[in-house]
Amino acid sequence: MENINGQLMSKEAFLHNSLYAKEPFEGILVSTDGQNHQYRIGIQLNEKEVLLVDQVNDRDVKEKLLSWIPQVDKIQKHYGVKNDLQNYAQQ
Repeated sequence: MENINGQLMSKEAFLHNSLYAKEPFEGILVSTDGQNHQYRIGIQLNEKEVLLVDQVNDRDVKEKLLSWIPQVDKIQKHYGVKNDLQNYAQQ
């Protein structure tokens, strides 16, 4: 896998001062960066850490999300994330 450039940060910092936050796909978080008028795209590594992988304007957010979704599992494995079923109900 190619080297992933990103900024490791706390989930709290990723969401700080965000007027909008969403998890459009399992493992991806999107929040607003009001100061820079952009959206931040992050890969959630655990309940407390996020890897900020992209910052885009509102016109490009959908396209960028579609490019990051296929990479979520690879990135999480690269950072040692194990499949954690705590977010799912057991049947």
